[in-house]
Amino acid sequence: MADFISTPLGTFVLILAQCLAMVAFVMISLLFLVYGDRKIWAAVQMRRGPNVVGVFGLLQSVADALKYVVKEVVIPAGADRSVFILAPITSFVLALIAWAVIPFNDNWVISDINVAILYVFAVSSLEVYGVIMGGWASNSKYPFLGSLRSAAQMISYEVSIGLIIIGVILSTGSMNFGDIVDGQRGLGALSWYWLPHFPMVFLFFISALAETNRPPFDLPEAESELVAGYQVEYSSTMFLLFMAGEYIAIFLMCALMTLLFFGGWLSPVPFLLPDSPLWMVGKMAFFFFLFAMVKAITPRYRYDQLMRLGWKVFLPFSLVWVVFVAFAAKFGWFWGIYARWTVGG
Repeated sequence: MADFISTPLGTFVLILAQCLAMVAFVMISLLFLVYGDRKIWAAVQMRRGPNVVGVFGLLQSVADALKYVVKEVVIPAGADRSVFILAPITSFVLALIAWAVIPFNDNWVISDINVAILYVFAVSSLEVYGVIMGGWASNSKYPFLGSLRSAAQMISYEVSIGLIIIGVILSTGSMNFGDIVDGQRGLGALSWYWLPHFPMVFLFFISALAETNRPPFDLPEAESELVAGYQVEYSSTMFLLFMAGEYIAIFLMCALMTLLFFGGWLSPVPFLLPDSPLWMVGKMAFFFFLFAMVKAITPRYRYDQLMRLGWKVFLPFSLVWVVFVAFAAKFGWFWGIYARWTVGG
């Protein structure tokens, strides 16, 4: 077996199996994310939520997916057919391939590259093109306005996310997710980056909401203003791809929060419980719960408030924080907690 894996064909089969396993995990998680989102929202509003299809309504997401798949694909007469079809595929595929560098344990990753953060940032930045393509190809003013809103919003908060991540990179001295997690080893939860980078945890969480068009920042999809935004002309499978891409991007942000600030697969009490991929998945599920709760309890922002928050609050604050972390890491302030490469985590 080892000899076969060392051959080009064996390497190809191994990589293909790893990719299929990751896709299976993400897609199965997607079904439960949609179900959990609806259940949490229903609980806040004192409703039962999905409870008919399957035990406790667990198969509701499967039924909804089948409903989308079997519906007729309707393309407006004036739309650019090729771009109209390519837009949701682009959004879905880009959201999916970002998971290639997300580790779930030591060496549990498809591609363990040293510039993993740059890869994720590059892929997530490209996701805006799917939204722009969908809005433009629809040949309607409402999708077009929705796509412009979404592009401006996503680009604005990508800046803040990038600067926040720079602070973590300065503390670790590496852009590899495995190294970032190793830099958080030590006294369990007290050694994770959420403590030294405490203000940035909240900025990253809020920026992730805006980056993925989640409430209260779902302005590109504001029903009262834009009739559901850039995907208003989409239906059936193509709308499903847009929806799946959005939820996969949300789950990716949960994974990034876990890796960057909360120790990834590390146990919060290493002297009692061992490190495990289950910690990684559990932390991601917890952050998705927070995403769902924000959707249920927070009123929507106005667009001017959204852009003001991004450019006049988050951008200067994250810039100042990068400078602070750089000085703290350089001169070893606060017992070296901002320079983990010098103290070995």
